[in-house]
Formats: sequence, C-alpha cells, structure tokens
Amino acid sequence: MYPPSKVLIIGYGEMGHAMEHLLKEKHQLAIHDIRPGQGLPSIKVEQEAAMADFVLLCVPASPLRDVLGKLAPCLQKHSICLSIAKGLDDQGLTPAQVYRQVFNGGQPHCLLYGPMISEEIRAGRYAFAELGCTDTSTYLGVRGLYQGTRLHIRHSTDIAGISWSAILKNVYAIAFGMADELGLGDNMRGFLAVTALAEIGAIVRRMGGNPDAALSLAGLGDLVTTATSPGSHHHELGRKLARGDIQAIRGEGIHTLETVSRYRLFDTAPYPLYGLIHDTVKAPLNVAMSFEDYLIRIREQGDDVKQAAPSSH
Repeated sequence: MYPPSKVLIIGYGEMGHAMEHLLKEKHQLAIHDIRPGQGLPSIKVEQEAAMADFVLLCVPASPLRDVLGKLAPCLQKHSICLSIAKGLDDQGLTPAQVYRQVFNGGQPHCLLYGPMISEEIRAGRYAFAELGCTDTSTYLGVRGLYQGTRLHIRHSTDIAGISWSAILKNVYAIAFGMADELGLGDNMRGFLAVTALAEIGAIVRRMGGNPDAALSLAGLGDLVTTATSPGSHHHELGRKLARGDIQAIRGEGIHTLETVSRYRLFDTAPYPLYGLIHDTVKAPLNVAMSFEDYLIRIREQGDDVKQAAPSSH
C-alpha cells in the first residue's frame, strides 16, 4: 500500500476534474486553474509546487512551457511532473520535447496517453493509458499514485511513438466525424480505421518512434474512443465541418494540422487521408465531394500498383 501523496493539479477542465475524481479519496490535492469562475479556493501555486510529490499538468500543449518554467525552480527533486497534453506547442514541439528543454534531465517527468474520457472516469468506469517515461522508478511512483483507482496504466519507453500516436489520433478522429455526419456508414468507418492506423504508424516511424505504437492504448485505443464517442470533441468537429459550420473549429487536432504545415514537421504528401483532413479543415466547401474525390484517387492509385506489379506466371 502506497502512502498518501501531495498532488498539485494544474488545469481544471475535463481532465482536471477527472484526475480530482480519481485521487481525492486517498491523496491531498491542491488545484489551480488560470480561468476565473472555477469555484476553486485561492492557492499560491509556487508554494504548493514546492510541497507536491506529483504535479499533474492537465493543460493543452501550447502553455506547457510557460507553466513548467514557472514551476521548475520550486519543485523538489523527487517531484514527478505528469502531462496529459496531446498536441504540439506553438513552436511545433511535443510535450516530451518541451520537458527535455525545460528540465534538461533534472526532474522526473512522464506522459499519460490513452482512452480516458473524463465523463466516464467521473462516472466510476474504467480508463486505460500508456505511461511514457524512460525510468522504472517514475513509472512505479505513478502506478502507486493511481493504485486502487479504475485507471489502468502500462509502462512505455517509446516516448516519440506514443507522443505522435496520441497527437495524430485527434487529427484522424475528425475524419470519422465527417463520415458519420455524411451518413457514409459502418463500412466507411472500418476503412477509415485501417487507413488511419497505417498512416499513423508510418508517420510515427518518420518521427523517430516505433510504428507499433499506433496499435497501443495511446494510438488505436484512444483513436477508437475519440473517433466513435458521441461526446468526443474532435468527432464533433468533423460533424460540424461536414455541415458547413465553421464556427469555433478549435482543438488540439486543428492546432496540430496548422503547426505541422507551418513548420513542415513532416512531408504530408504520402498520407492521403491526412491530406483530406487538412484540406477540408482549411477549406470546408463541399466535404461530400472531397470524400468522393479522395476515394477515387486512392482507388486509382491501387489500380496503378496492380497494373505495375509483375506477373506471377
């Protein structure tokens, strides 16, 4: 049995509430959110950080550097920083890369990625995640933190792999929302799942990770959840785009598309489904026609490959 820990939760959105639900019975919590009107008691963040055994960063990727920079001088040497951000910051860096730049190996840190819908966690249902860190002691510490909860954690040292799988699943979930809004059916959903996983695996390899990460909880596990859940933000973004509703089209997946393009983080040409999503978000004029053109192109590419293949006789 692990003793109670002092935990500082930064960010009181959906995941901040979920982490509070998981930990409040066994640990001493302090919670901070930059937004007013969250109903939280006033705390001195630096003071709480100096006493915390764990700092849970339930904020998007963009403000992560500033938050870590503010807290880093206050942290105890044993304090573990855990981020759930599944996106890229404004410089095109993953949360793992931000960690490395801010801490330079001087502070334990990790990433938590997987199917963890906040509403289900708060309803007492199971959740699952990959805990990305390079050392076993950090993994054991976090596992102890969540011991007795319904969050099941696996250890992964493939930081690039699970990072890019988690980042990309938000992008590909948009395609599922578009297809569902267009009424393209279950067959299309199956096709999108296979195609998305193939592209995610290929991009993960290009970005330095193991392509098998696409099949992990951070990849396939979270993709299924995000692409099919009625409450999924990115699934709903796809639906809105298919309806021609371009108001409030925001989210980590949208930011990822913009950031990959701005910094040319990888060549997107080999990934037609990614290209379809990018082009639709950029100009959502006729999503049904865009889907039809996409399917024609990939069918023609398949025919070209078949015609070019040598005869087996």
